[in-house]
Amino acid sequence: MKTPAQFAPKSRHKPTATATRLSSTQSRATSLFSSAGLLRQLASERAGEPMKEEYSMADTSGLMEAASDFAHYPGVQNDAAAKEFLDRFPLPVIISALQTKADVPGLENTLVNCLERLFKTKYGASLIPHFMPFVQVGLQAASQEVRCLACKTVSCLLENSDEKSVSAVKLIIDCNVYPLLLDCLVNGNEQVAAASMDAIKILACFQGGTNIVFPASDNEVTHLRNLAAQCTSLGRVRVLALIVKLFSVSSSVASIIYSSNLLSLLEAEISNSQDTLVSLSVLELLYEMVEIQHATEILSRTALLQLLSSIISNASLESILRSRAMMICGRLLSKEDTYMFTDEPSVRVVVSAIDARLSSSESLDTDEFESALEALGQIGLSTQGAELLLSSTSPAARHVVYAAFDRQGRGRQLAALHALGNLAGEARSENSVILNGAAEETLRLLIYEAASRNPKLTPSGLFLSVLQQEAETRLAGYRLITAFVARPWCLMEICSKEEIIDIVTDPSIETIKAAMEARYRCCQAIHKAFTCSTKLLSDPPLAGIASKVRYTNRTKA
Repeated sequence: MKTPAQFAPKSRHKPTATATRLSSTQSRATSLFSSAGLLRQLASERAGEPMKEEYSMADTSGLMEAASDFAHYPGVQNDAAAKEFLDRFPLPVIISALQTKADVPGLENTLVNCLERLFKTKYGASLIPHFMPFVQVGLQAASQEVRCLACKTVSCLLENSDEKSVSAVKLIIDCNVYPLLLDCLVNGNEQVAAASMDAIKILACFQGGTNIVFPASDNEVTHLRNLAAQCTSLGRVRVLALIVKLFSVSSSVASIIYSSNLLSLLEAEISNSQDTLVSLSVLELLYEMVEIQHATEILSRTALLQLLSSIISNASLESILRSRAMMICGRLLSKEDTYMFTDEPSVRVVVSAIDARLSSSESLDTDEFESALEALGQIGLSTQGAELLLSSTSPAARHVVYAAFDRQGRGRQLAALHALGNLAGEARSENSVILNGAAEETLRLLIYEAASRNPKLTPSGLFLSVLQQEAETRLAGYRLITAFVARPWCLMEICSKEEIIDIVTDPSIETIKAAMEARYRCCQAIHKAFTCSTKLLSDPPLAGIASKVRYTNRTKA
């Protein structure tokens, strides 16, 4: 089987391999680029223009000044500006200077920036098909800046492709550009790798491009599985990052990735406990992936949840790995449609793993503890998730409730308050705030139990203690009250504490917009719940509360 080394670039240092997979077009371009013949060839390929000998410049100062002005123009450069510039300095002139005058201080950087902006115009992009030899050689250049430019040029070619011009995908195939993009991905610096990824993602959006990125034969050297097998650990992470980026293109592309068994590459890397940095990098990629709209359905077909659960349960791993695994599970299970594709036992395994860590006799570091609370809060965003957290004789939600009113650690309390707000339904639709009867009763009992363990002794005292803290904690408190007042028992608790009403109706207490809005929504929720309660409306001592919360302002007048 051929390896990625076969299309590795030549280096100014010790060569890493020979580029044996180049097409005849590329081979011709490589030889031309090392001589003045390329300039004449490029000139003759431009719209029938006659060949010229003056493309090599002895003095590049004028070009450098004009290129700098074009590159740093504060607005968007239009086609007219691009044409005017190229009329003064044709592309072969710029390419010649880039090839032969690289030793001039600042010239390469200036020309690269200029060309990048030129190719982003419609006019500049229209010239790219005539200069594919430049793109080919640029993808193999020793200069990382030039390689990055070449990758971005491929993106411009694809983005500006239309039916009237030569097919961009056909050019990619004919000029054998894709293997060179892959080489930039695994062997280029960070900027080159990112530019290569962007180009490949755009390529995958084309019908013909999908067949290039995902070859039918598993034996193709460009198959991402084969590429990953030949890479260093950094190269493998970059290949996996590309897979995640491609996964986001569309559900059909994501299905191809699943069918090609490429997701197993991510699973294998996070299972490798010998390299924490690689495992952590892949977990970060998974964290991005689960946010993709169609991820839930496709990832539910994999063993991802079981794998993440095993990481969470493994006390011998670094805590940061467990923390990230928890956050991935929380994000994945936060969506209502999760339970259309994921069976409840799989979710319970995750919840049990997090519950076990929070119940562990060993001391959890702050980050892991907060991550566990946040993950439970994410799971509690959905109705089914919240009900699951409140089920069983020892519900996992107890950790959230107890930590929400425990002032031993500010970060922990803040994470727990927001998690409890999610679980109580602050972020759910109005008709989904209240849970089933069993879950509601468990939630009520947990709040009263937390009060009994606290000097405040009553739920109203707990809520007041939260509102008496600093602004960030008050904001979480507003979210909490907004959700809980939908429950008659809690509404009575809130309205029975005059200090709570005084704080939430004080328009001058908050100075940050987010807190102002949260306080205002809290007042609205109290007013709506209050007016729906015949019992409270008929209670003379409480009658003034409805009008007080109704007419509160968002900010101080």
